[in-house]
Amino acid sequence: MKKIISIMCILGISIGLTACNTFKGFGQDVERGGEKVQDAATRK
Repeated sequence: MKKIISIMCILGISIGLTACNTFKGFGQDVERGGEKVQDAATRK
């Protein structure tokens, strides 16, 4: 039983860390997109 709980905890932590990296990358992509829109708006 302890082995199953340990495996579940490790899987949960791994998924959590992966999600954080994914959201961080998504945030950076959105920020870059916003910068491009802002640059285009200031050029006009």
